[in-house]
Amino acid sequence: MATQHKQIDEETLENLLYLSRLSPESTDMATLKKQVDDIVGYFDILSKYDDSENPYDAYPSTEADKLRGDTVVEGLAMPDVKKISKDFMDGYFQVPKVIGGGA
Repeated sequence: MATQHKQIDEETLENLLYLSRLSPESTDMATLKKQVDDIVGYFDILSKYDDSENPYDAYPSTEADKLRGDTVVEGLAMPDVKKISKDFMDGYFQVPKVIGGGA
């Protein structure tokens, strides 16, 4: 890859190594700097492409975005709620104990 793009300096490379918790012990700094410069060059290539269009235009609309209307309806009356379960007492449903022994 040609190196006509911006190159990072030694201080930036040292900061990148520190932030990524990497050590250049496995390779020399010149090789590592060239590899990072190549990666930066790829971003220069990608920045030439137009990204102004809406990425969501590529997907067709679905029925999921058509939600029901926001209308207020009456809830259940207390006598009707009591008919749902025989374990309804003092405004609450009684459920089995799940915390503690024997659950």
